Amino acid sequence: MGDEVPISDEERRLLAGWAADCAERVLPLFENAAPGDPRPRAALDAVRLYVRDGRRTGALRSAAWAAQKAAGEAGDPSAAAAARAACCAAATPYLHPLATPHQSRHILAPAVHAARARDLAHGRGAATEAGDDEIRDAIERCPAPVRELLSRMPPRNPGRGRPDTLYHRLDGALRGRDPRR
Repeated sequence: MGDEVPISDEERRLLAGWAADCAERVLPLFENAAPGDPRPRAALDAVRLYVRDGRRTGALRSAAWAAQKAAGEAGDPSAAAAARAACCAAATPYLHPLATPHQSRHILAPAVHAARARDLAHGRGAATEAGDDEIRDAIERCPAPVRELLSRMPPRNPGRGRPDTLYHRLDGALRGRDPRR
């Protein structure tokens, strides 16, 4: 078990807003594949409400789980990744104040799932420039307090597959180090 990490309400709201921005960039991949399914959009709407009012509600948690279910039901891998990005964004307000790799993964997951959605839409699961562009965009838009919050968590290891590479690259860049080493 990790040490306790202080997380302010403002940090949670900034994290949730950044996460929602990352997920919203790829939401059309889901909406085009499943035009009648509002669950990922509803998850982003719920997290944006949290950003405005700071209240973690049962409706927010339910919206996150519904987006996860939508991901599982999506027939297209890029659509599923986009729905997972929305689910992870809606779950960020529930980040636990523990210094564990699992919690750092929660911080990074919306942006990484967005990058995977782009990868899958453009390259049949391979590393693509589109996925790398999503990571670069997430890095550029990440607020300083979110970077500071991440710095209080353990860093990500490189791993082997494309998702692990994306997590490691984003983690390193947000911490101000070159993750390609």
